[in-house]
Amino acid sequence: MQISELSDRSGLTVQTIKFYIREGLLPKGSAVSATRSEYDGRHLERLRLISALREVGDLPVSAIQQIIEAVDDDRVGLHQLFATARHAIGPHVAAPHDPHWRAAREDVDALVRELGWTVGDRAPARDLLAHTFVALRRLGFPITLRDLRPYVKAAMDVAEHEVGRVASGAPRARTVHTLIVSTILYEQVLTALHRLAQEDASARRFGPG
Repeated sequence: MQISELSDRSGLTVQTIKFYIREGLLPKGSAVSATRSEYDGRHLERLRLISALREVGDLPVSAIQQIIEAVDDDRVGLHQLFATARHAIGPHVAAPHDPHWRAAREDVDALVRELGWTVGDRAPARDLLAHTFVALRRLGFPITLRDLRPYVKAAMDVAEHEVGRVASGAPRARTVHTLIVSTILYEQVLTALHRLAQEDASARRFGPG
């Protein structure tokens, strides 16, 4: 297909498609003349993935570039690809020179060890959780394992489900899409469902009878 058809089928402008090609997010088409290139279903599939990451995942182009580079590198294994996606989406929280933050980070590290989780020391989620611990404590909500236990269980259940969706022996392209969908897009599903369930629980407990 020509770029105009690719534009129509993807819902993206020709200018946007050319921008993604220049940024290395989308492979160039096959040149059929000095002024015309042909594109195929793989280009359309890649554009749909990029659109989902930008529109639903709310990722910047720089983060998508990191993910795409790992996706296109056959030497990158699935665990490393998971890690690349998680590090790309961040959030990358600057560690302040604050003893309260350092104490919270030590608590996060101790929690990860206690749970027996294999997690990289530089995982952005460690810093995110530490910042959240600091905020909770300043609001008068001390962190206890009892309070965290329902969230830990929910997180473990969801993570096991997501990793289980990646079929062993499936083609890499399909496996990668499943992995990205689980890591980024279904996180939005989880957030939305949590908010909906919270509103329902509030209505049942505090709403008019």
